[in-house]
Amino acid sequence: MPYNCRHCGGTYCSEHRLPENHDCTSLNNWNDPQGVFDSGFDDGVESGGRSGNTSLLDKLPIDTGPGGPLGYFRGNATYTFLALMWITFLCQWIALFVGGQALHGALFTLSTAHPEYVWTWVTSVFAHDPGGITHLVFNSIVVFFFGPLVERYVGSKNFAILFVVSGALAGLGQVAISAAQGVPTSVLGASGAALAIMGVLTVLNPNLKVYLYFILPVPIWVLTIGTALISVVYIGTGGGGPIAHGAHLVGLLIGLGYGEYIRRTRNVRTPDQFQLGGGGPGGPGGPGGRRRF
Repeated sequence: MPYNCRHCGGTYCSEHRLPENHDCTSLNNWNDPQGVFDSGFDDGVESGGRSGNTSLLDKLPIDTGPGGPLGYFRGNATYTFLALMWITFLCQWIALFVGGQALHGALFTLSTAHPEYVWTWVTSVFAHDPGGITHLVFNSIVVFFFGPLVERYVGSKNFAILFVVSGALAGLGQVAISAAQGVPTSVLGASGAALAIMGVLTVLNPNLKVYLYFILPVPIWVLTIGTALISVVYIGTGGGGPIAHGAHLVGLLIGLGYGEYIRRTRNVRTPDQFQLGGGGPGGPGGPGGRRRF
């Protein structure tokens, strides 16, 4: 399994997993008085006596080690974000019950009416249409299957940044496009982040075979080009109905750009085929209403 060093950012094979085997440039900066080093391969192994390189999980007042209740989420941003998406969905229902659409919109929906609600730039990425679970399930499928592949090669920290930033910029992009077209709208959903993930994989391995519905083998570059063309057509015609095609396109472009950066700066290898069990990003909404992406 490829190893990504969190100190120097390089990707290495199993034979060069240990820092001394890949000549890590950060070796001279380590403070390891007890002789127990942390390669970053297992975030649950921390060197004794080191105080300046602790993670947020280490500061929580509960056991976050490999055997603790949160051990599963250490170094695993993909499933952490999946959990947050479902927790946010529950919080949306609570907000609707307590304060109705007004409270829900103020907390979770990024809209042309209130783009200054900066917290919705992030909360809208994890929120989905509370009127049905299909939107959340489709986005969860894409993130569940594609996310670990990207996280494995860019690292958990970079993956987390990619997910949140691409999702937020995708939502803002859709709001900007709708405002320019004079169509009041609101958006929510993780499709922008999901398509950014797909964009990264498209650059790293364009011939990666995705088995749609576990039956039809399709190179990922075909899916990417098809998604981009559909988004451009609908944006240009002002159509697309319920789907936030602007958010799709922005997220995809961010992923393609970041994937190209990774390809040029790191030597990574990706698998040749992959099974995707169904669905894709997108969902209902509409002009003047809520768009799901």
